[in-house]
Amino acid sequence: MIKREHHALAYIGLGSNLEAPRNQLERALSALASLPLSECVARSSLYTSAPVGPQDQPDFINAVAAIRTRLSPLALLDQLQALEQRHRRVRERHWGPRTLDLDLLWYAGLQQNTPRLTLPHPEISRRRFVLEPLAEIAPTLSIDGETPLALAARLTDQTLSRLHD
Repeated sequence: MIKREHHALAYIGLGSNLEAPRNQLERALSALASLPLSECVARSSLYTSAPVGPQDQPDFINAVAAIRTRLSPLALLDQLQALEQRHRRVRERHWGPRTLDLDLLWYAGLQQNTPRLTLPHPEISRRRFVLEPLAEIAPTLSIDGETPLALAARLTDQTLSRLHD
């Protein structure tokens, strides 16, 4: 009998508000599809949202992608950070503008809290720009016992618009 290698399902949040953000996200989504030992199995629509934190920056374009991967959570995080660097990500200030932000939101239901990685992402239930795209591709996913859409419905102070092609 051939042993089938374990594939984990992971959700990645994408965001950009610099240097043609829509193009940054489209390029990043293509790059996610070619990560080692991984395949992109779903992607949300693109959304626009006001920045979290400092408001003296452009609005963000956001999306969420689902990938099936054999990479460990930390190996996947390493790949995501390398992809950010290829997009010339500069970390000048917390919640500041960026060419590309990739967040590992959820990995196979794993719960962990280490200095490098907390899963699920600690801000997932407080970010409508994550929850609504996530609901589009994973409507029944359970986060703290609730669906992404149920959590998003509570965030009435955050505006979000779906972009059309």
